[in-house]
Amino acid sequence: MTQVGEGRGADAANPPVMALDAPTVGEILADRYQLAEHVNNDSAGRQVWRGVDVVLRRPVAVVLRYPGGDSAMEMLQAAVRASRVIHSNLVGVYDAIDEGQRAYVVREWVDGDSLREVIAGSGPLDAARATMIAHSVASAIAAVHATGMVHGNIHPGTVMIGHDGRVVLADARSDGSDTYETDIRAIGGVLYFAMTGHWPHHEAGRSALPDALRDATGAVAAPRQLRAGVPAYLDDLTMDLLDPRLALPSSEVLAAELSRLDAATEEHYLDSVGPLRFSASDDPVETPPASRRKIAAGVAGLLVIAVTGLFFGINALANNSDGGGDGLPTPPDAQATATPGPTETSAAAQPRPIALTADQVRIVDADGARDELDGVAATVDGDTNTGWETDAYERSPNFGNLKRGMGVLIDLQEPRSVTSVRVELSAAGASAELLAGPADPGSSRDGDTQVVDTFTDRIGEPFENADGATLTFSGFSADETYQYLLVWITKLPPIGGERYQIGVQEITVEGP
Repeated sequence: MTQVGEGRGADAANPPVMALDAPTVGEILADRYQLAEHVNNDSAGRQVWRGVDVVLRRPVAVVLRYPGGDSAMEMLQAAVRASRVIHSNLVGVYDAIDEGQRAYVVREWVDGDSLREVIAGSGPLDAARATMIAHSVASAIAAVHATGMVHGNIHPGTVMIGHDGRVVLADARSDGSDTYETDIRAIGGVLYFAMTGHWPHHEAGRSALPDALRDATGAVAAPRQLRAGVPAYLDDLTMDLLDPRLALPSSEVLAAELSRLDAATEEHYLDSVGPLRFSASDDPVETPPASRRKIAAGVAGLLVIAVTGLFFGINALANNSDGGGDGLPTPPDAQATATPGPTETSAAAQPRPIALTADQVRIVDADGARDELDGVAATVDGDTNTGWETDAYERSPNFGNLKRGMGVLIDLQEPRSVTSVRVELSAAGASAELLAGPADPGSSRDGDTQVVDTFTDRIGEPFENADGATLTFSGFSADETYQYLLVWITKLPPIGGERYQIGVQEITVEGP
C-alpha cells in the first residue's frame, strides 16, 4: 500500500535506507507520532511508515529522510506549502519536523492504493472510472493553482484511491521548473494511463512506467486505438491535453469540463454529452481539429434547420395573408426571421456564494463574560475592510487561558449542499476549524455551551498557526446537507506586547 507518490523518475525498485538511528516499531517521534509499521521506501529513498497520532488518536503516514538539515529542506518546504491548501482531493499534511540527523513529514493516512497499483492489479479502467479519477485530480490542482502554487508531481504513484472510493493527490514536489501547464498536461497523462496502462513519457514526464505506444513518427497512439469502448469525447480530451501544439485550459476550466463529463457518466449517456469544449477562460484556447469538425457539423445542421424553417414559415404566412389559413393576416411590413440557437448548454454550474444576512450569524462564547458579541453582522456584509474582532488577550494566545475558544455560528436557515467556506481574518497566525452541528439552541451561555458540546462534525482539516489570513474549508460531503456551521477559533495571533487578538473580516459560504 503506497502512501507517497513514487515520483516521475521512480525506479522499479527502491533500495532500503540505511541509518544508524533507524526508527523501530513502537518508537514515538516528537512525543506524538508512534511508528506502527514500515510500509515501503519511496523513489527518493525515504522511508514510509504507518503510524498513530497518540494525541488525536488517528492514523498517519510518516515519511522519514536521512539525513535532515539542508538535504531535507526541499521536502520540508514542499510539505509546508502543501499544508496551506485544504481540499477533499488532497492528502492532508499535518506536521514537518527536522531533527538534524533525520527529518520527517507527517500526513494523512489513506487506506487504499495508488493508481499505479490499481492498474497493475486489475488492468486499465473503464471510461467512467477514469473520468471520475481525472475529475478529482483536476479539482485538487485547481485548488493548488488558486493559491499561486504548483504541484509538480502528478503521476499514477501520487494519485491515491481509497477503499471508500475517495481519490486524493499526494506528495507535491515542485522544483521550480514546473508550471501550471506541466501540471495540466500531467492530468492528461493520468487520464491516458487510467485507460491504457501506459504513461506518455515525453508529454507528461519521465517515469519507470511503460511508455505510451507510438507510431513511426513518434506520435502517441490514441486510447481508442488501443482498446474498444473509449468514448470519442474522452479520447479527444486526453489527446488534446497531451498535444504540445495546442493551448491548454486553466486547471479551473479543466475541472469544470471534467465535472460535466463525470456527471454525464452517472446518467449513462457518455456518448451523447456533446463535443469537446471548455468554458470561457482568460486566454483563448485553440479548438482541436476533431472538435472543430464536430462544431462545424453542428452549426451546419442548425443552419439547415433554420433555413428550412424560414422557408416553410414564409409560405405559411403567405397563405394566411391570402385568407387560406386560420391564422391572423400578416402585416405588410412584418419580416420572418430565424436565429439559430446555441449548439449546447453552458458548462456545469460552478459553486456560487450563498447569500447570508446579519440574522444568520452570531458569536459563540461559552466561557467568557459574553461582552464580545457585537459587530458580527460585519462578517457577512461583503466588505473585508469591516468585521468582528475579539478583545485583546494577555499572557496566552489561547484567549489568555480563559476560554476553549470563540466562534461565529452560521445558520443557513435550511439544510443545503455546501462546497466550501472561506474565512477572511485580519491577520495570519490564528488556529481555527470548521464544525457542523445539529441545531442552534439560542444565544445564551447555556446555548453556547450546547453548541460547543454538540458541534463535533469537523469539516476538512483544522488550521494550526495559519500562514495566511484566508482560511478555506472544503471537506464537505457531496451526499450530505448542512444548516448549522461553526467557525471555531482556538488560538489568537500576537499583536505586540504579549497581547493577542483576531478579527473575522468576512465569511463566504459556497454551494452548488
